[in-house]
Amino acid sequence: MKFVRRLVICAVVFALPGLSAAGVATAATTVPFQINSAPFGNPAGSFDTFAANCVAIVGEQSGVVVVAGGRGSDSSESGRGWGCSVNASVQWINLSTGATGAAQTSDGLRGFPPEATLHTGVGQVALILNAGGIHTPGFATLYVP
Repeated sequence: MKFVRRLVICAVVFALPGLSAAGVATAATTVPFQINSAPFGNPAGSFDTFAANCVAIVGEQSGVVVVAGGRGSDSSESGRGWGCSVNASVQWINLSTGATGAAQTSDGLRGFPPEATLHTGVGQVALILNAGGIHTPGFATLYVP
């Protein structure tokens, strides 16, 4: 009987920290990346075409990445603002699970900055954002909690 009691106490001691960690909310993290313009095939870019500043926001929901603009009136607080390309294609791969997917940023109409929500699952994720035309795609790797 003592053995069973000790076994139950040990199980509770080791299980409680794991259960409490699952309920703890993490703060959102922003990972900045750029899409550099290369008009007319110039890989150095151009002074008349500016780079698109994007961010990947992780930690708001488990297994979800939001790709949004990295500048704007509210970008200092949440990372969601203007600066990322409208109607850009986003391709991703979860390196931990092998899952892949694609999405497109929104059109930025009616005052809403363009963004895309990716349901990647938990793990190390690599994403490529391509604005189309003659641009160097933006690339980011990040851990999605």
